[in-house]
Amino acid sequence: MIQVENLTVRYGGVTSLDGLSLVFEKGTCGLIGPNGAGKTTFFNVLSGFVRPASGSVRAFGEDLLALPHFRRARWGVRRTFQTEQAIEELSVYDNVAMMSSPLRGAARRADVLGAIEFAGVGAPPLARVGTLSAGQRRLVELARAVAGRPRLILLDEPAAGLPDEETAHLAAVIKAIPEYTGALTILVDHDMSLVSAVCETTAVLDFGRLIASGPTAAVLRDSRVMRAYLGTAEVL
Repeated sequence: MIQVENLTVRYGGVTSLDGLSLVFEKGTCGLIGPNGAGKTTFFNVLSGFVRPASGSVRAFGEDLLALPHFRRARWGVRRTFQTEQAIEELSVYDNVAMMSSPLRGAARRADVLGAIEFAGVGAPPLARVGTLSAGQRRLVELARAVAGRPRLILLDEPAAGLPDEETAHLAAVIKAIPEYTGALTILVDHDMSLVSAVCETTAVLDFGRLIASGPTAAVLRDSRVMRAYLGTAEVL
C-alpha cells in the first residue's frame, strides 16, 4: 500500500536516510531503530516537512511527494509527534474537530464524537485539554489522528513516558485503528512490548538504511537487529 524506493535525505554532510527502499502493507506496521536511525526523518518526508534529495513514495497509487504538505492532510495523512501537540486551551471536542475538516454538520459531529469514544479518552468532550492527565492527552492525540477519514496514520512514540497500565490501553486502541478507519498505520516506538503487541510487520533502520523487515516476531529475533538495537539477548 506504500512503496518507498531509493529514498535519500541529507542534512549538510549527514545522510539521514540512505537509499531507503521498503514496502508497508495494510494493517499496523512498526518502524524501529536506534536514536538517529532516521525514523522521524522518514515521517517528516511522508508528512511533507522534509524534501528528500532523491527517491519516491507511492501511497495507494498516489505520488505522495508530489503533494504539498497541506494537500497531504486533505488526502488523508495524519500524524502524532514525540512531543504533545494537543492544544491545552481548547476542549477535547475542538481539538479533534480540527482534524475532521473533510466533513460538515452532523457527519462531522458524529465523526468527532466517535473518534473520542474510540480512543477511550475518559473525559467529557467539552473538558479543556489542559485539565487532563498526560495519558488522556495522548489519547486525545490518537483521537485527532483517527478523525476525518485518514488513509495513512503516523504515530511517533505515542507511549513515551506512560506507565504500563496506560500503555496497555494505548496498545489496544492502536491495534484497533486499521479496523476502525481502514487506514494504514505506522508506529515508531522504543517500547518493544508495544511494537510486538500491535504490529503485524516491522521494519528496522540503522544509520538511515533498512537492515531488516518482515513479520514482527521474526524481525525482533534477527541477529542484525539485536546487534544494532536490541543488544544480544533474545527477545521473547
